[in-house]
This record gives sequence, structure tokens and C-alpha cells, in this order.
Amino acid sequence: MIQEAKRECRGTWYLPAGRMEPGETIVEAMQREVKEEAGLLCEPVTLLSVEERGASWIRFVFLARPTGGVLKTSKDADSESLQAGWYPRVSLPTPLRAHDVLHLVELGAKFCQQAMHPLILPQELPCSVVCQRLVTTFTTVQSVWVLVGTVGTPHLPITACGFTPMEQRGGIKVAILRLLQECLTLHSLAVETKGLLGLQHLGRDHVDGVCLNVLVTVAFRNPGIQDEPPKIRGENYFWWKVLEEDLQKLLLYRLQESSVIPLSR
Repeated sequence: MIQEAKRECRGTWYLPAGRMEPGETIVEAMQREVKEEAGLLCEPVTLLSVEERGASWIRFVFLARPTGGVLKTSKDADSESLQAGWYPRVSLPTPLRAHDVLHLVELGAKFCQQAMHPLILPQELPCSVVCQRLVTTFTTVQSVWVLVGTVGTPHLPITACGFTPMEQRGGIKVAILRLLQECLTLHSLAVETKGLLGLQHLGRDHVDGVCLNVLVTVAFRNPGIQDEPPKIRGENYFWWKVLEEDLQKLLLYRLQESSVIPLSR
């Protein structure tokens, strides 16, 4: 935990956190903030959670381990923080800057006891916009289908996140519904965003977009006996039936166990 130095929250306690700077990767930003605010060097273990308030505010939460440095004391106080300290999670220092960290601390502890998803870190690949690559699935007892785009080479659908007031209020999941409305009759379907399978970002050369790989499920609201996925409108998409056994098992495991990075507002 670090003790804040900023005027509006001076003296309160929080997890090391801060905004990215131009040209940084997500991991570099995390490591810089931990060094500036806590005095420690660290290595990321995995992304724990991604939080969003529309495309203009996205927070990446990491589980990390210290690898060096010296814990910051009150003698080292500066504009970044007043001090840092290790505390039992059941006895955190007060007052807290905000109580949203309590859930994150518990999430980290839970992951250390039993990993909820594979170890996942951002892939350093360029992306020019804030967008989502959708792994949209429909499942029956014996089969799995994935939605595929047909324009150009067959591909997983990608939808750019908008910056309109409506999309800022509704969050980046609005972009998922916008894409699915192009090809499916949604009033008869239940659409659920399960979470993230991964993400890509680079941040260099003035390319500061991020692409989130999102696992989505589509199901009939009144399923009955449905052996086929919902009908596609138009020619830009089709349902691809997964026949490779290993891939089918992996998708079913990710779906059934919610083995994804939580995506929350």
C-alpha cells in the first residue's frame, strides 16, 4: 500500500496506481508507477482484471511480484507518494483513498490460492484504435460454433469502441451489441460478455490503441431443443462449427469455468 501525496487525497492509502505516459507499454507503466510510489522493482505475474468506463477510461489491474528496490519510507516522501508499506490484507491502513481496492486485494489473494485463468499479460502488438476482437460462441450439448467475419480473409469480428456520450455511458460492451445487431436478431437472444482472453497494445510510434480479445456467448432466450445457432442476416458473417477436438475442449472449459480476465465497470 502507498500513502498518497496528491493534495486532493493527501495522507490516504491506496494501491500503487497511475496513468500511462505516451510511448509506454502497459507493463512499463505499471512498473514505473510501482517504482515511483513504492520504491520497488517488480515483475508482472498476470493481469487480474480490466475495468472500464467507456473507451476513454480503461484500468488494467495486475498481480505482480517484487524483484528489487527499497521500500519507500517517510524520509523519501515526494510528490509521488509519502511512503509505502506492507500490510496484512485483513488489516489495511486507513483512511483509504477509495474502497474499490478492497475487491482488488481479495481478487489477488484468491488468484494466489487458486488461479481462475491462465497467466495472461498484454501482447506488445500495435493497434491504432480502442477495439474488441470477439470470440462469439454458441454451444449445444455436443457442439460449439464461433462467429466469423467474411469480408476479406475469414477472421474473428472486430468492433471499434465509440466515444459518443451514449457509448461512454454504456461502456465498451455497447460496441459488442452494435456489431451483433448487424447479423443477428437480438430480441430473441441472450448475449453475455464472459470476460477477456487477452489484449494487445504497444504504445510506441504514436500508436496508442488497445485491442481486447473478448469471449462472448449467444444463446436463445427460450432454448427448447436447439441444435443449430441462430440464423445470420446478410453475407458478412457465418457460424463456424469447431471440429478440432482440442480447441472445442478449450473453448468449453473457458466458458464453463469462466476462465477469463474479468471485464467490469
